[in-house]
Amino acid sequence: MAHHVFFFTGDRYFSSPITRERTAQRFNVKRYLHNETDKGNDDHKSDPSKFNSEGRRVFSDEEAKQLYQKLKVIWYDNSLNEYHKNLKITELFINYGIEGVASPSASKVVSVILSDPDSKNPGQKFENVQKFHQNLVDFFLMQHQNIKPARDDNFNSSQKTSGGDKNNGGFNNNMKMFNGQVNFQWFLIWLSTGIILLYMLGSDSLEKEITWQDFRTSLLDKGYVEKLIVINNNRVRVVLNDKGRSQPMGANAEYYFTISSVRTFEERLKKAQDENKVPDNVRIPVSYVHSTPIGKTLWSLLPTVILFAFIFWSTSKILKSGRGLGAGMFGKQKKFKKFNAEKNVKISFSDVAGCDEAKEEILEFVNFLKDPQRYERLGAKIPRGAILCGPPGTGKTLLARATAGEAKVPFYSVSGSEFVEMFVGVGASRVRELFTTARENAPSIVFVDEIDAIGKSRSKGKASGGNDERENTLNQLLVEMDGFSSSDYVVVLAGTNRVDVLDPALLRPGRFDRKVYLSNPELEGRKAIFGVHMKKIKLSPDCDLEDLKGRLATLTPGFSGADIANVCNEAALGAARQNEDCVKLHDFEQAIERVIAGLEKKSKVLSPDEKKVVAYHEAGHAIVGWFTKYADPLLKVSIVPRGQSALGYAQYLPPDIYLYSTDKLMDQMTMALGGRVSEELHFDSVTSGASNDFEKVTNIAQRMVMACGLSPKVGLISYNIDRGTDMTKPFSDKTAALIDSEVHRIVDECYSRCKKLLSEKSKEVELVAQYLLKKEVITREDMVRLLGKRPFPDQNDAFDKYIKSKEERELEKKGVNGKDGKNSDSSQSKDKGHTVEKGKEEDDHKNDSNEGPKDD
Repeated sequence: MAHHVFFFTGDRYFSSPITRERTAQRFNVKRYLHNETDKGNDDHKSDPSKFNSEGRRVFSDEEAKQLYQKLKVIWYDNSLNEYHKNLKITELFINYGIEGVASPSASKVVSVILSDPDSKNPGQKFENVQKFHQNLVDFFLMQHQNIKPARDDNFNSSQKTSGGDKNNGGFNNNMKMFNGQVNFQWFLIWLSTGIILLYMLGSDSLEKEITWQDFRTSLLDKGYVEKLIVINNNRVRVVLNDKGRSQPMGANAEYYFTISSVRTFEERLKKAQDENKVPDNVRIPVSYVHSTPIGKTLWSLLPTVILFAFIFWSTSKILKSGRGLGAGMFGKQKKFKKFNAEKNVKISFSDVAGCDEAKEEILEFVNFLKDPQRYERLGAKIPRGAILCGPPGTGKTLLARATAGEAKVPFYSVSGSEFVEMFVGVGASRVRELFTTARENAPSIVFVDEIDAIGKSRSKGKASGGNDERENTLNQLLVEMDGFSSSDYVVVLAGTNRVDVLDPALLRPGRFDRKVYLSNPELEGRKAIFGVHMKKIKLSPDCDLEDLKGRLATLTPGFSGADIANVCNEAALGAARQNEDCVKLHDFEQAIERVIAGLEKKSKVLSPDEKKVVAYHEAGHAIVGWFTKYADPLLKVSIVPRGQSALGYAQYLPPDIYLYSTDKLMDQMTMALGGRVSEELHFDSVTSGASNDFEKVTNIAQRMVMACGLSPKVGLISYNIDRGTDMTKPFSDKTAALIDSEVHRIVDECYSRCKKLLSEKSKEVELVAQYLLKKEVITREDMVRLLGKRPFPDQNDAFDKYIKSKEERELEKKGVNGKDGKNSDSSQSKDKGHTVEKGKEEDDHKNDSNEGPKDD
């Protein structure tokens, strides 16, 4: 059996017909061979048969081939060209892998290399293979004469055990690391050398600056000057003659002096030579040159070179790391996240509540993808796409994810902002890649969240005349959705809060055929959403779940699905904060209050006078709301500061209504003015606390006049109130004055009604205000005990069912206008100060809580 002896030659360089390149790679080979030899030395005592008489490690044919393969890795990893790579492998193998000392070993080495399938005939550099073989043999014989095994002290024992690829003992990683270290060291060496050379070239270290007086007394008057060279009209170089260079001061030195102007220099030189009586024919010649030292030129360019090198380096790092462009500007773009129905998407339609109609429309897409024959046999085509639009937090993205879970088809999700980058063409390229991948895996669903980032209406012209990358992306999206390459089995869903700004071409039939609107849930929808989120919450064992869901849904009018999820989470956090075993009703009520009004400001302590003003202000709101027919049911009055500016507030529970009568709107404005009127009646001066009330009153009055046609003088005309940045008015100045007068008339009428009512109910205002000063919080039960049953029926059936207390129900049974109802233990709230509601304004069904005095 043939054996191979491997050795290394320390720092000695071999001569060969092949040009040496990249010395660091050679060190890598030696480092690996050191490790192999160290490994062999450790095993010398255990298995002496692996070593020859000279103590060198002996390898079998198989081990020799393994070493050959490992040596090849070095050159593959460093990306040398194929021809040079194989020649270098051959050379290294000859250097380190020889059997014995005879030339036939070289022949065997050549045969091994030539039989390698990766080799591309390295002998092509020579006349023929035999000539190449002879060169290798001669090369080996020449090198073998002075072989001296040595160790390289640059590698210690700790390096041989460094980590790396487990398949080759860490060889690859160690080689790459060492190669990087060597390259970096050489880079520092060359950089330092270049800086030193530039400094030397630009410093003119051999020149010595002198003054005019030194020049004249030491050089000119003694006749040591051969000629003068004026450089750039501001510097004079002195060239010494043989006599001057023979002097000690003239040896290995060049002198120069600066001048202010050429004319002055010439006059002074002429005067000096005249004084020395130098004949005209032997006077010192003067020449003029314009030049810049190369060292200074290079030195001035160095900052620019460094800047461009840094930009190139940083750009390369960014592109390689994938930041901004996924996998690099010129590489493959990053893949869009693919949700597999069975593996990644765990949300189904059962997890989505409060939007049954939207689920029905989306479910039709799912059914078509699952069973297209059911529709195609009747000639129906699946809609290309649907836009999920609505206020924030209504579940658009959640519904899309549930669609992926139900459809069990490939689902691709991407945000609209991910398409547009700083480079032109990236957005369109990503759109093409997204739809290409979706078509390859059809049937599939594509979901584009926040599509308004790329789908806004295209402008008819640009003042800058430039190219809009967003419009290019939109154009590509339009083509992919309904163009020559569109697919019948790729459904596109999109989510947005601003469907009004989308391009009309995007909304036409054939692209987004359907607009699915998700609004804030109604009472039953809120109950269903609470039911979904309460599945994960540990409730009290004696809790009536249906009654709890109904009560919480009644307390949260105008809440979105995200708001309800936040309430449930805050309730669980509050219970955990108090170390409770389960989540109870008062935890939910505190969470609702926190979401609506903010945290209680315990650090904001009001003075007695301020507290009294706030109490009478809120009492005015409460009394007006209690004794007006169309006011919303009162739930709570508080003078505890909360949030950023609210010093007090009165909370009401409006029903889910969609039509507002004139009487309803007038009563709302009257109730909002109750705080200011109460201050006027009970104090000598008023405060700025009613500023928020005035804002609400003005908004309602303007909409009555300008949008709802509820002003007889203005008539049945609607003007666009929400004009945004449009500064032009759609009406004349005369109409504007008429609108102002009508708004004032309506507000003044409400003010008069409010002042008359509070003047008649002055004792009730005093009673409620004093109770507020004592308890700080008044609930509906307290109002019933203080004022008796409300003279008007509440316009909220859910309020009657879930909120009314047992005492009020008993009073209603005795009264003419009362309603029979069941007594529910859960409807009794003994925890004063925790129940809060989210009101609804006339325009957007949102919070209609009347806040008390606020800081300006």
